[in-house]
Amino acid sequence: MPVRRLVAVMAAALSLGTLATACSDKPESPGVPTLGGSAGTNASAGAGGNPNAANGDGSAERRTKLHAAAQCIRENGAPNYQDPVLTADGRVYTDEVALRELDEPEREALQTACAELIRAANFGMADQAPPPPAVIRAGVKSAECLRAHGLPNVKDPTASSSFIPGKGFGLNPDELPADGKADPTVQRALTECRSILDEEQRVSSLGNLTNA
Repeated sequence: MPVRRLVAVMAAALSLGTLATACSDKPESPGVPTLGGSAGTNASAGAGGNPNAANGDGSAERRTKLHAAAQCIRENGAPNYQDPVLTADGRVYTDEVALRELDEPEREALQTACAELIRAANFGMADQAPPPPAVIRAGVKSAECLRAHGLPNVKDPTASSSFIPGKGFGLNPDELPADGKADPTVQRALTECRSILDEEQRVSSLGNLTNA
């Protein structure tokens, strides 16, 4: 999985001295390893497809199945896992962040315990549908701000960009200075763009994705 720009990890507690998560690599974010699209977490992806992409099934019956699967996930090691968001056209967004608290054996055990319910609901428990337009727009504003404050290589996100609900998009290494997130320019840009990054985080949260 490519490394993405995690702009929205400028959470409320951001300071110049706590930037370990501000520009983290998506495959191995410091302290929170990623799960999205990874092998062993997706019980229903089939032959390379994303089960969370639009499939036309936004029915109440599927919502009930998603709730049952999420309840199983909560009861088997991820108590903070939120119900997936189901849109009218069948897109699914999941609480990927809650699963990052688990180590690999815990995730595998959870996946095994809930495999039947996950398959019945036709979703990947840590995969995401493509970002909706409102999230892309918020990400573009973040990218514009970061470019304006000394990070000219930051690219605008698109519908094919990966994102994490409640966190936003990530940064590729080639978008950062040679020193990466430790570079003072990165720290200043993140601080100057904090309100815009916080808005991207808000728009990309699970609670807002149904209307995004």
